[in-house]
Amino acid sequence: MIRLNNVKIPLDYDDSTLKKAAAKELRVDARAIEALSLFRRSVDARKKDNIFFLCTLDVTVSGSEDKLLKRAKNAAKVTPYHYDIPKWHGGASPVVVGFGPAGMFAALILAQSGARPVVLERGRDVDRRTSDVNHFWKTGKLNTESNVQFGEGGAGTFSDGKLNTGTKDSRQRKVLEEFVSHGAPEEILFNAKPHIGTDKLKTTVKNIREEILSLGGRVLFETKLTGFEAKDGCVTAAIAEHDGRTEKIETGHIILAIGHSARDTFEMLFDMRLPVEPKPFSVGARIEHRRESVDRAQYGKFAGHKALGAANYKMNVTTRNGRGAYTFCMCPGGKVVNASSEEGRLCTNGMSEFARDAENSNAALLVSVSPRDFGSDSPLAGMYYQRDLEEKAFLLGGEGYAAPVQRVEDFLKEQPSVRVGSVQPSILPEVVPCNLHDILPPYVGGSMKQAISDMGRKLKGFDDGDAVLTGVETRSSSPVRILRNQETLQSVGLKGLYPCGEGAGYAGGIISAAVDGMKCAEKVMEK
Repeated sequence: MIRLNNVKIPLDYDDSTLKKAAAKELRVDARAIEALSLFRRSVDARKKDNIFFLCTLDVTVSGSEDKLLKRAKNAAKVTPYHYDIPKWHGGASPVVVGFGPAGMFAALILAQSGARPVVLERGRDVDRRTSDVNHFWKTGKLNTESNVQFGEGGAGTFSDGKLNTGTKDSRQRKVLEEFVSHGAPEEILFNAKPHIGTDKLKTTVKNIREEILSLGGRVLFETKLTGFEAKDGCVTAAIAEHDGRTEKIETGHIILAIGHSARDTFEMLFDMRLPVEPKPFSVGARIEHRRESVDRAQYGKFAGHKALGAANYKMNVTTRNGRGAYTFCMCPGGKVVNASSEEGRLCTNGMSEFARDAENSNAALLVSVSPRDFGSDSPLAGMYYQRDLEEKAFLLGGEGYAAPVQRVEDFLKEQPSVRVGSVQPSILPEVVPCNLHDILPPYVGGSMKQAISDMGRKLKGFDDGDAVLTGVETRSSSPVRILRNQETLQSVGLKGLYPCGEGAGYAGGIISAAVDGMKCAEKVMEK
């Protein structure tokens, strides 16, 4: 098979267009092409009057591939990707704690290997979880065990379902293929910035669960890890609680994929003296614009073209105080959501459905913070830092989970907002105009001000005075790292315990977390 890179394709293309372009690159008759598939597609919008797709094509051609490679530019021979599923060699079933991307793919690989894993998920299944989340957004009544952070699918279930990643690990292809085989749109296999959308992700997550069950695994919802048993420094059992009852599950392997918001579990690990350290993360707010404005800024006259969809952006700057400020988790045609998981604390996130057709587009506008900002030497100091900001946001919003919001013009002037303008905030259950500088540390608020101005020069309208900031965004990544051996992936303090994914500090997004889950499952199989 030949892979052709950097092939220019018009926005309005069909299969015959791809075939003709491939034939031209290879300098062969189109009839010589026996098979063709799209491996990667990205938008080239550098020139607003000439936007096109830049594609990578996989082609099978009759005749000698070696001869064709000599006369074709940007071409190489490739072998189709294949993931060899390890085999389980017996023993007590491994336990997976958490059913977000890391735990889900750890459990899936273990199940496909014949290990019959036991999954402990503190939250509810995705259908009941969705009902709980919608009830919270409607009434302001929070279920602390079933919300945007906790439940089947993890925090990513109520997001954009973005699958773009910086990891070069080949396992990411297996993740994409599994998502598609369980109901995700096929286009995630070739889009350079793939997304599933929270609406389609829910069905995909359920289908993955059903395969795990069909292969002999167990998925226990509303079941919370409360401790471990160990002998001679090795795990011998997981202790879990369900409906007030305690259960001991004997096992020699526990994959700890708890997510970045399992703060009580972080405290439990710290109390057990397992090695944990603070790590940098980022805080800030969600910034929200009209979707049409972002589309015009990115695509010019091509804005609204059905092949392009809602426009994306990603920007970063270095502020005068030396901190990094950047946009993160951009949700084109999406909504800002109330992502709170603790009583008396409020935080936000972004979410899009697959169509990305909501009125606004939003992104996190974040500033980097590090342990030197946390005010304590405790390994959990970053977690307490997050909690402090969330408590301030909850109070500023009136103590009923109404979100504090501020117009960008007012934020830049550091004056309270008394109203919103042309951009209507999308977060539920309600909003309270305020001054976000009252809750953000000066080095964060000041960095955000500079970032808005600098980014406004990169993306027209980003600094629009009527754009809305919604506070506060704190859960950009885990505030801790659960230390593990780089070779065995086991905790440096307890053999048989595999800290995994974003919550353990080893991933940043759905794909990288899923890949880390697969790697931990493979290590379990080696034992």
